[in-house]
Amino acid sequence: MLSAKSLFQEILDNDESFRLFCSIAASGESQGGWENARIAALVPRSERALAPKITRHGADEDKHGRIFNALMKKRGLEPVEVPPATDYTMILERNGIGLPHEKLKSDQPLTVQDIVTYLAHSRVTEQRASEEMELLRKHFADHPDVGRAVRMISNDEDNHLAYCHEELLRFAAAGHGRVIQRTLRECALAEIRIYRDVSLAVMADMGRVLGWSRPKAAVLAAGIHAVYLYERLGGWRRMVSLKMPERRDALGGPATPEPEFA
Repeated sequence: MLSAKSLFQEILDNDESFRLFCSIAASGESQGGWENARIAALVPRSERALAPKITRHGADEDKHGRIFNALMKKRGLEPVEVPPATDYTMILERNGIGLPHEKLKSDQPLTVQDIVTYLAHSRVTEQRASEEMELLRKHFADHPDVGRAVRMISNDEDNHLAYCHEELLRFAAAGHGRVIQRTLRECALAEIRIYRDVSLAVMADMGRVLGWSRPKAAVLAAGIHAVYLYERLGGWRRMVSLKMPERRDALGGPATPEPEFA
């Protein structure tokens, strides 16, 4: 019977599929680390107090990239080139989600509106990341090889989501509420489409590596389309709501070091 647990277990048990999975994850996390580091460096003077939290966010993402690379190294595997159709982070950027890389590569300070946009986009993508890691934590928190990594990354993603909620509520109280809601809605509707397309591409590549039958591949593709339909009909709304999180000041300290995987 197909399930999220059995599917990931199959990917985990095969060196080639595990290498592809970790390579895709490491690339996306490293890209997120770079983006947050640049945003922290360009924060406008009026929001400099936010810079350490953005820096912490980026440091966490960099750490996650190192963790996925360490998991590969532990099994004697080298990263593979990420297929363009599976590069979630770069596809988001090309579709206008997140601040343009051209802007981040310049030395021109960002505006308050840029920071609001960054936080709104992060709130949507961190919802996705938090949910994906929660699913992995549910099934693999005690796994001897990946359990520590799953628990740590899941906790970090929950922190990132809490930070986005808290900071967006602060900006909403300062008069940016309408812009935040419009940006969240636009981003969420774009993200669910991109997530569907990337998921289909990842599953197609995994299917080739693992030799899935056409019926199995068709069932998995149908499942991805079903998730998109649910999200398009209203599931996207969970990505745009704002509430004060239980974890306050979630990124107020230094990043926690990654575990050893020797």
